[in-house]
Amino acid sequence: MAAVLLFILLLITSFGVLLYFLKPTKTEAAVEQHLTSIEDSRGLGVNPDGTTILKQDPLSSNPAVDSLIRHLPGVLGLARLIKQAGQTWQVGSVLLASMIALVVGSWIASFFMPSNILSVLVGVLLAVSPIFYLYILRETRFRRCDALVPEAVDLMARGLRAGHAVPAVLEMVGKEIAEPLASEFRALAEEQTLGLPLRDAMLNLVERVPRADIRFLATAILLQKETGGNLAQILDKTAALARERSRLRGQLRIYTAQGRITGWILCIAPFIMFGVISLVNWNYEKILFTDPSGLHVIYFGMVMMVIGILVIRKVINIKI
Repeated sequence: MAAVLLFILLLITSFGVLLYFLKPTKTEAAVEQHLTSIEDSRGLGVNPDGTTILKQDPLSSNPAVDSLIRHLPGVLGLARLIKQAGQTWQVGSVLLASMIALVVGSWIASFFMPSNILSVLVGVLLAVSPIFYLYILRETRFRRCDALVPEAVDLMARGLRAGHAVPAVLEMVGKEIAEPLASEFRALAEEQTLGLPLRDAMLNLVERVPRADIRFLATAILLQKETGGNLAQILDKTAALARERSRLRGQLRIYTAQGRITGWILCIAPFIMFGVISLVNWNYEKILFTDPSGLHVIYFGMVMMVIGILVIRKVINIKI
């Protein structure tokens, strides 16, 4: 019974860590609430009964599997994560890969691990590895977008001063700016070409790239559309703000480099030392898996490692 309770505790801790990284920050929630407050025609194409005439992206190549997994909790969030990571994977393929990794990983680990709990834990880690990989791809892609936002906003301001309309300026950004931001603006221009209002198209852009600089840009354009004013001048200030934020982000990465390196070392060093000592003398580490006290030490150490990762991340994650 104690082993089952420990496994449940580890499973809850793993999903708790995943939900923590999925949780939006206070700034993101505040900006999203502000964008929602100025939205008045978001329900385009949606009937009162919840049905929609808009095309929905398939979650699987099999229609039966698509209709089945569409009702699972978290599936739409996973589809959004795949899209934000810039990948063309389908949700069904990711779920299938995770299930195969869970079963095969647990089965292979059972030959090396003396405890079934540790075997299942290895399988769970392998099952969530595609999701963590998508998070890494998404963060890398978003950072590249952040670096291109000031240049894109400057290009929009120059285009407005040259006499171009806002839709033409957005299309110009999609053609002139480098990837991956160019593809997002091309999708924005295509949505407007197909008849979607500017407000809805900008909100879709924020949903695809939920970064503070993009939110500032969307807020500036939508507020100018509601209240009027010189949009080129507003975009100049937005570009200056984006550049200043980029400069501060670079400085903070330098100042927090020691903390980030410390976190990586503290996370990787125990596993490296375990592997080295096991290669030299396996019997020296074997007692951790054969003695009940050793298993308790492993469980306690993993829980404390997760807590340490969260604490270090909280210390070095400075909001701008």
